[in-house]
Amino acid sequence: MAETLREIIDTTTAATLRARGSYKWTAPGPGGFGAAVAEMDFGAAPPVLDALAGLSADAKFGYLPPPLADGLAVACAEFQQRRYGWEVDPALVHHVPDVLKALEIAITQFSRPGSPVILPTPAYMPFLTVPGFLGREIIQVRMLDDAGFFTLDLDAISGAFRAGGDLLIFCNPYNPLGRVFTAGEMAQLTDVVDRHGGRVFADEIHGPIIYPGERHLPYASTSATAAAHTLTATSASKAWNLPGLKCAQVILSSEPDRQRWEEMGFFAAHGASNPGVVANTAAYRHGEAWLDEVLGYLDESRRLLAGLLGRHLPQVRYRPPDGTYLAWLDCTAMDLPGSPGQLVTERAQVTVVDGPAFGAGGPGAFRLNFATPHPVLAEIVERVAAALRSE
Repeated sequence: MAETLREIIDTTTAATLRARGSYKWTAPGPGGFGAAVAEMDFGAAPPVLDALAGLSADAKFGYLPPPLADGLAVACAEFQQRRYGWEVDPALVHHVPDVLKALEIAITQFSRPGSPVILPTPAYMPFLTVPGFLGREIIQVRMLDDAGFFTLDLDAISGAFRAGGDLLIFCNPYNPLGRVFTAGEMAQLTDVVDRHGGRVFADEIHGPIIYPGERHLPYASTSATAAAHTLTATSASKAWNLPGLKCAQVILSSEPDRQRWEEMGFFAAHGASNPGVVANTAAYRHGEAWLDEVLGYLDESRRLLAGLLGRHLPQVRYRPPDGTYLAWLDCTAMDLPGSPGQLVTERAQVTVVDGPAFGAGGPGAFRLNFATPHPVLAEIVERVAAALRSE
């Protein structure tokens, strides 16, 4: 009798994960535990593996052929409609290597030359560095924190536009804070952006990872006004664990942006791989049953983490995320001799991402990836607790 996905996950040990040789699990060194890199420890969906096997059997290792690219665009558009109710023209879906390439394009091709980039923080770490590599300043806007429930500071965002900012990075679901924003919140944001004639880069790569009671609404789908000023970036890479295959999508939602994209030239967005395109297509078309099983497991994981922290580290503030498999652990109530994420990484041999890496609002906290087997997660929390309680 075939094992269920849950049985396969729960019987996977830390030693097995290290033996697989991923960066997430080899970076901590022998005996270490990986909880920093945003990857899942659940293997891959069978339809994705079958699609990659077919690609290898046919030796499709040349340049990306148009039929593969076109198939991806259709599959992505159909997924957006089926999962979120957003009607997308496949002709407006374009392949890129990853979301960071999409951000580079948004900054260099779709924002006012030389203008600062507006970034709510704590923010996904590369968003704090990519603009600088492109010669742009960053205006950090710290999220409002109401006992662990984070919201956008719309007044501060408005001030950032008045200070010269032109492009706002909007991460939804929010990495690292786990928020899934409501239609009302996005309508308020749209009003601010529109009032200042700004642009939005909507990072929705975690969009499929949503828990019961929440709903992912693509920002550009919420109104014609939002659509007119938005470039949306997405991918199957987080929900189906495919980041190493190098494929993401940019969804355009305005005619001027479509024209601008056509003017950019082939190499501006070049680099998505054939395996990545095939894997993303298979995930969108045939991978939802596997994804839904994983979401059920992750839903239990986020609640398990709450129980484990309540038992071992009650001073740590944690709000189970609305989406993503990333936990934001606030240790500011603890009297620690240093940054908590650094202490955890060094003393517990559990690699996490320390709060300062996320910009303003990050110090005193750290990000922990809970997309791992439940027994491994329990050991991770016990190790973290032992390291922090030693003080």
